[in-house]
Amino acid sequence: MNHGRLALILSLFVCASPAAPGPQGRRERGGWDSSGRRGVPEWSLDPEFGSDAFTFVRIQYRSTRERWSRYGSWATDYPDSDLNFSFRLQQLTSLDVHPDGLVLELTDPRLFDYPFIYLIEPGYLLFSEAEVRALRRYLLNGGFLMVDDFWDDDEWDNFYGQIKRVFPEREPVDVPLEHEIFHCVYDLKEKPQVPSINSAARGISWERGWNTQTPNYRAIYDDQGRMMAFICHNTDLGDGWEREGEAEWYFREYSEPKAYPLGINIVTYALTH
Repeated sequence: MNHGRLALILSLFVCASPAAPGPQGRRERGGWDSSGRRGVPEWSLDPEFGSDAFTFVRIQYRSTRERWSRYGSWATDYPDSDLNFSFRLQQLTSLDVHPDGLVLELTDPRLFDYPFIYLIEPGYLLFSEAEVRALRRYLLNGGFLMVDDFWDDDEWDNFYGQIKRVFPEREPVDVPLEHEIFHCVYDLKEKPQVPSINSAARGISWERGWNTQTPNYRAIYDDQGRMMAFICHNTDLGDGWEREGEAEWYFREYSEPKAYPLGINIVTYALTH
């Protein structure tokens, strides 16, 4: 891990504003379109420090069941959620944030240049042996993994089996509401559950059935008690970021009070511990 770069990132961070401005206008949705910014506002970085800006890194992985004909589950909500979250992080904090983000495989040697990585929809995740070794090394060397958007016991069991290959000697443990990660920037009064916009339109905050009504937040710690991974199960923060501009009610009920505050808290915690 590049500790000089991380120190510079931390020196640029201050507290966030109390709330996000209104939802951003968005283009028509569709499949993965990596061209352009898709309606998300642009900003520039100071050339002197541009290479040291925080970059939202999404992990590309293999899955035993692919949702899309061309792209895997790893690309769920991409690129909208990454672009929107990066924009809000830049807007609501004084952290310098790269406007585009990055997609990497765990075996990419560039991984160790970035202190934070995001992995989505691991319900059918399948790590290779090389990825197992790379993720273990990354996390034990100071990296931080955020896992998001998977539901029900079956998807948890698959993820659990894969992460136990990475850390057979460690158990994911529940993170209580009193933990700093829920309060370090935004003071959350509950563990938030963010559903897809389609579920929310039906008046429910969960997906996949009765056993997904309670959000679970779990963590994996190293031998010094540092949180290496924060696992968001039975919730979908990424949809709260991706779909913020599609409906005012969804933005006000889920994106603004839940998805963005917890996301900003997670990044802040990851960079300061």
